Amino acid sequence: MVLTDDPPLYRDLMRLKPDELTPNAWAVRAGVSRTVWSDMRRHGNPSRRTLEKLLDAAGSSLAEFEALRIGALPRSIDAGGTGVGDMRGSAWHAAPLLPVPLFRSAMAGEWQNDGRLIEMTEIDLGAVVGRLVRPASLAGDAEAYAVTVIGDSMWPRFRPGRQLLASPAAPIAIGDDVLVRLAGHEDDGKALVLIKELVRRTSALVELRQFNPDVLFTVDAAKIDAVHKIVGEAI
Repeated sequence: MVLTDDPPLYRDLMRLKPDELTPNAWAVRAGVSRTVWSDMRRHGNPSRRTLEKLLDAAGSSLAEFEALRIGALPRSIDAGGTGVGDMRGSAWHAAPLLPVPLFRSAMAGEWQNDGRLIEMTEIDLGAVVGRLVRPASLAGDAEAYAVTVIGDSMWPRFRPGRQLLASPAAPIAIGDDVLVRLAGHEDDGKALVLIKELVRRTSALVELRQFNPDVLFTVDAAKIDAVHKIVGEAI
């Protein structure tokens, strides 16, 4: 049974799970470690390689998975349970979703320069360097955007070079990955951001965690322009 509070990407992935396997057994067959599987179920942010392994074990592909997410292909209901979409089932196709803009990202040095090596990223809100496929979970969020992971401060969760989808409209909970936009640093449409895990949030501060090196730190609410949820990696 898929719980309603599971991440949208995880729920969508369960639509392609082999009928004869439990979710954990599917992960074992695909060669996905327990740690990676648990992290994906909690955060909904698998790497492209993890998705490929799971979908290959289900007899599917990334192309079919994304088509299912945006409603372009119905999933066939067949006795074989292969999970391969069957276009013969319907001639109807949903209108394609608008792509998500990918903003230019660059390394921006260390936050506060106090020796804790807390990495910042600069994003250029005026420079769209690409357009990415919009998942169905962001269909109603016209302000969603994507950024590229530049450094390795969130390794192993996010690998440098990965493209992350951020949603200003998505609700945020403790344990979510977030993009914190710092106030007072806008310069010609550029902004300094912290891409971290949310540990605690009050009216006065936001507590964040960086993985590499592992650091817990707080940012005064007055120094924050916005906090957006990272809903996962672009496929």
